[in-house]
Amino acid sequence: MNGSTGTGTGKKAVTRSRIALAVVIAAVVALMVWNPPELYNWIKAVHVIAIISWMAGMLYLPRLFVYHSDSEVGSEQSETFKIMEARLYRVIMTPAMAIAWVLGLWLAWDGFGFNAVWLWLKIAAVLALSGVHDYLGRAVRRFADDHRDRDTRHWRLINEVPTVLMIFIVVMVIVKPF
Repeated sequence: MNGSTGTGTGKKAVTRSRIALAVVIAAVVALMVWNPPELYNWIKAVHVIAIISWMAGMLYLPRLFVYHSDSEVGSEQSETFKIMEARLYRVIMTPAMAIAWVLGLWLAWDGFGFNAVWLWLKIAAVLALSGVHDYLGRAVRRFADDHRDRDTRHWRLINEVPTVLMIFIVVMVIVKPF
């Protein structure tokens, strides 16, 4: 497989994902051109939707690695995990992360002018979350090549990292303690 999304339904999933991403980008651009009084709230809504999508993948992908680690190399189950992992990472997580970053930076600039300590702490945590995203992406490629350098315990621990970062980020955004 080498990390491919497969053929047939995989190509359809990628096509649907690209269409959805194009629709979201077009909608955001249209909102910015139209510039309604509620633009900030619309952008914030799309940003939150992107965050939810990204976090769903960040929490699910390490669980897939736990199960993939226990499967036999070359088995049908292992090959299925490869497809699931690649699609989740490429079709859902990465586009959601990109949308979250772009809109989040716009919101930070427009709403706060990057002038709040809590905002910089949140951005630092999102950078760390992006680093975890990259680590998981490298793991997707390693599993696709049947390299299994980590055991299930490692993936169970890694599964907690996005949760801790998410809690910190939510507290920064909602409570704004600094």
